[in-house]
Amino acid sequence: MERPQHYRFHQGDRVLPFAPAEYDARLNGLRATMAQSGLDAVILTSMHNIAYYSGFLYCSFGRPYGLVVTATDSVTISAGIDAAQPWRRCHGDNITYTDWERNNYWRAIATVTGHGKNLGYEADHMTLAQKALMDDFLRPERAIDVAPATMRQRMHKSPAELDLIRAGAAVADVGGYAIKEAIKVGTREIDVAMAGRDAMELEIAKRYPDAEYRDTWVWFQSGINTDGAHNPVTARKLQRGDILSLNCFPMISGYYTALERTMFVGEVDDASLKIWEANVAAHEYGMTLLKPGASCSEITHKINAFFAERDLLQYRTFGYGHSFGVLSHYYGREAGLELREDIDTVLEPGMVISMEPMLTIAEGKPGAGGYREHDILFITEDGNEDITGYPYGPGFNVVG
Repeated sequence: MERPQHYRFHQGDRVLPFAPAEYDARLNGLRATMAQSGLDAVILTSMHNIAYYSGFLYCSFGRPYGLVVTATDSVTISAGIDAAQPWRRCHGDNITYTDWERNNYWRAIATVTGHGKNLGYEADHMTLAQKALMDDFLRPERAIDVAPATMRQRMHKSPAELDLIRAGAAVADVGGYAIKEAIKVGTREIDVAMAGRDAMELEIAKRYPDAEYRDTWVWFQSGINTDGAHNPVTARKLQRGDILSLNCFPMISGYYTALERTMFVGEVDDASLKIWEANVAAHEYGMTLLKPGASCSEITHKINAFFAERDLLQYRTFGYGHSFGVLSHYYGREAGLELREDIDTVLEPGMVISMEPMLTIAEGKPGAGGYREHDILFITEDGNEDITGYPYGPGFNVVG
């Protein structure tokens, strides 16, 4: 039996997060970048870029995936283990490569790109080993990094993206309310987290009945576990007076949204209340700074000054916010739109960014714990729109 190196396996109805015209517009933007750089083809390998330009969000499991874009074609490259699912969930063509011969992935790509061409690739994602294989199998005349250009394109959201992100924020609110109801002295972090996750997944299924459901999660932290923003859930039991960190992360077709709130179980002591109220004030001040024409570094320095005036800047642990869109905790982010001292990107209408100041007070000190509030905001022509609805602050979030 002669087994193929690659083939097309297309069956079933196609279901995508956005209309075909949305993907055509994104591809046209990429093709404009290709024309400016003199590129014949672009090979995208990251989950976020393949999802952004095709709609397909792959599950690697140790296998490479790709999206090849030329002046006329857009072709996802997927592994045989996935059968026709990648085709059903992508815009454009799809080629399946087989496992029968090593590097059939690159042979499939070569059928689209040809050899000796000018190629774009993602230098921040492609490994050195895969780059060597690309050079060997495709023998490009020239290869340049297109990751920065694709990131700049992703930072500007279309109306359809804004609609999906708005829905995601509403789903996060649902998770927040479910978590609030689950908080009781003696309840484990994991039990509270599951209540929020289940509520969000059910809400996503209600809003998007044709979607694929994956990757929605909650980080619910208590006590000392609140000191880091990304600390995983544990089985620690809640105690009266505990500081809590609520973190809801619905994922809809690769699009990430978030809700993050400081909470306390039953009561909050005076030292903690002082820190909490200061962080809430910084959060509110920071949101007033998010408007067109302001740079990320400028906003950061102003919030730094706000904390320094209150002798709290030394407790800040990371940037004050970041972009939203096709991203996740294990793939992709738009690092060029983050509120940090070393980023000078200027905010423009159509961008989406969070405001999320965090202060961490070490164990043994008054007010020990991590304090963080987080809202998602759309940058508009004359300011911003806060799309997060769940309330923040002591008036609503001393619970249980």
